[in-house]
Amino acid sequence: MDASKLRTRLLQGGVIPAHPLALTAERRLDETAQRGLTDYYVSAGVHGLAVGVHTTQFAIRKPEIGLYEPVLSLAAEATRSTDIIKIAGVCGPTSQALIEAQTAKRLGYDAVLLSLGGLGSWTESALLDHCRAVADVIPVIGFYLQPAVGGRILSRAFWRIFFQIENVVAVKVAPFSRYQTLDVIFALAECGRTDIALYTGNDDSIIHDLITPFIIGDVTLRFCGGLLGHWSVWTRSAVDVWKRCRAAVDAGVVDAELLADAAAVTELNRILFDADNGFAGCIAGIHEVLVRQGLMAGTWCLDPSEGLSPGQAAALLAAERRYPALTRF
Repeated sequence: MDASKLRTRLLQGGVIPAHPLALTAERRLDETAQRGLTDYYVSAGVHGLAVGVHTTQFAIRKPEIGLYEPVLSLAAEATRSTDIIKIAGVCGPTSQALIEAQTAKRLGYDAVLLSLGGLGSWTESALLDHCRAVADVIPVIGFYLQPAVGGRILSRAFWRIFFQIENVVAVKVAPFSRYQTLDVIFALAECGRTDIALYTGNDDSIIHDLITPFIIGDVTLRFCGGLLGHWSVWTRSAVDVWKRCRAAVDAGVVDAELLADAAAVTELNRILFDADNGFAGCIAGIHEVLVRQGLMAGTWCLDPSEGLSPGQAAALLAAERRYPALTRF
């Protein structure tokens, strides 16, 4: 879609799941299951999909695995007749990021989610040059990734300059920190732009982010949607939650039930992402739920050392029984 329509759609908000990777027992791409996942998200009523991101496993880029383009191609083909916003994950040093951005553009993706993970030794000035280079190829969605899974702390000044890049269309705010979340929001308010959409990636604070007005002087900003690994499961409930949050914002009234669900969703995420074990089982946790949905054959990850933590599967099943309205497939 053209840049103007993309900005309009992103500002309207919505549910954008991070797309997982379906594998066989031999840890090869299960193309049938991969297409089935995309079809599931479309049928659940999502507004966009993010492919080639952390939830899809960064190892798809390794030369010996070579799944980055095949996985992006499958999702692009499965959504070709839809109006879903297609977002490709891009990472690595500038040479790699540019190749990935060009691949995404060639395959018909609308924007890229630009991860700065793995660039921890770079100065903020170098990171900004990197972002400008990718934005010259395709619209960019910024990404504040939490340090626990490879991100780094970025200053408010970084975000003020980042938001001056013309082809930036949105930002995924996912530091899992109120302080750092506010850095991004204040920077956006201070830069004066009104055409950049805020999407929460704070899986530990989904509903709170979606219902909170951030008032900075005479500027009020809100998260208009989420780009979340959490929303790759229980997706019909995710769409319902987003609609309820939007209705509450429009009415100016947040009821107690929605606040109670905010705590419940955070508890669900604690188990799903295996927060108690430093997020070791976050990918496998997502897979476990999708296996029970019949959308994956197993919880296999590209890295054989990645898997569920002890007790995680049982805890997920118990959580689904405890919160049936929030865990509808």
